[in-house]
Amino acid sequence: MARKTAVQRREDRRSLLFALPMLCFGVLLVALPLIYVLVTSLAASDGSGFTLANYRALLRADYLLVFANSLKLAFETTVICFIIGYPFAYCMARAPRRWKSLLMMLVIIPFWTSALVRIYGWKILLQANGPVNAVLRALGLIDKNIRFLGTYGSVLLAMVYCLISLMILPCHSAVDKMDFTLVEAARDLGSKPWRAFLTVTLPLTMPGILAGCVLVFVPSVGLFYLADVMGGGLVLVGNLIRDQLLKVRDWNVGSAMSMVLIVMSALFYLLYRKSGGSSGLGV
Repeated sequence: MARKTAVQRREDRRSLLFALPMLCFGVLLVALPLIYVLVTSLAASDGSGFTLANYRALLRADYLLVFANSLKLAFETTVICFIIGYPFAYCMARAPRRWKSLLMMLVIIPFWTSALVRIYGWKILLQANGPVNAVLRALGLIDKNIRFLGTYGSVLLAMVYCLISLMILPCHSAVDKMDFTLVEAARDLGSKPWRAFLTVTLPLTMPGILAGCVLVFVPSVGLFYLADVMGGGLVLVGNLIRDQLLKVRDWNVGSAMSMVLIVMSALFYLLYRKSGGSSGLGV
């Protein structure tokens, strides 16, 4: 027994040694910056101590409107990514092996290039004298150019384009691991295809759907550069935080906004966990 305890102690020390780099990484690059932002958000602008005035300042009507618009855009992005991404993921999981690799490559390739570069490609396509308007005029569908850029729809398009892969991958993993004999059993028992999907396929793949929703919703709240490139005057939470830090130079209120955004993301993740998601966003 004593020898077993000694072996266990050596294993524990070895595990701690292997975990030490990641622990240092988490403390230096995650925990300490978060603590700094929290302290800054609670500090008075005149250096007199700690106060909640920075958080009370966020109750301004224009700030609340920006938060509401950001959440609305994130929700719509998540819904559209699910509507498009889940069928694609399902078809990819059920495709023959030779096609599955090709489809997976098409999903992964966008990660090889900068999202900003790809968004500028969309900007070129959608500009007033761009290819999209040119094709529509050539087909006789429009008489004058349509204004695509600088609209809410262009920002939504950019969000979906940048984040849809994060919905497809976990959904594909969930569908690929599913036991389709259960669907066949439901069909043999007289269940219609749509009913078998709702009662068997959808519940079994729900962990992947929830993971995809988290991976899409959380970053879409803060992707402010998409609004800068595509949206013109649309202001999101990320734009507001950037302006507070770099233009207004009010680090205290900007830090308070950042903490609110962090708490919102954490609450959404906790809701995902309570709904049956896994701890590692895996399926």
